[in-house]
Amino acid sequence: MEVLPLAVTSGWASGINAYACVLILGLLGRFAGAEEVPAALTSNGVLIAAGVLFAFEFVADKIPYVDSAWDAISTVIRPTVGAIIAALMSGQAGTLEQAVIATTGGLVALLSHAVKSSLRLAINTSPEPVTNIAASSGEDVAVAGVISLAAFHPEVALVIAGVLLLLGLIGVYVAFRFIRRGWQRFKAWRENRGNPATGSSAV
Repeated sequence: MEVLPLAVTSGWASGINAYACVLILGLLGRFAGAEEVPAALTSNGVLIAAGVLFAFEFVADKIPYVDSAWDAISTVIRPTVGAIIAALMSGQAGTLEQAVIATTGGLVALLSHAVKSSLRLAINTSPEPVTNIAASSGEDVAVAGVISLAAFHPEVALVIAGVLLLLGLIGVYVAFRFIRRGWQRFKAWRENRGNPATGSSAV
């Protein structure tokens, strides 16, 4: 289970920004001598694909409502990437151990993704670009910093990722009423759009 701290940390990062996680790990493995990084992540094809997708997400993740739509699309992608990275890291581990590590990475990524998407929905109850840009930029910095640390000091990075995940869960709890308000506004907008007479009768 030596790779478990790195698998958990990369799972947390994948739930926030899977493409940034893959890109940073690949670059560290290829150019910084991070031995724990799977060789598969350092190939030209993976680095190019991760770079292109990261660039796309970098923009989409900073636009109100577009970020929530992107989060919805990423619900399957982020946990899958987290599980794949963890499985690759387990390398020569036995079948059961490999399955445990991969499952752990995927579940942590799913939880991290749920926290991120919920907080973004709360932010979008009052859509304006400044908050979205600040939140997205903070996530990018956190992912880059934690993953870079994890490649060389996985135990320390694990503690930091755990604290950030806990703070995110607390943030979701505090923002629950704002998330519910956003969902109610969205439903009202959709109902008014589907029934124009309702909107006119209310005037």
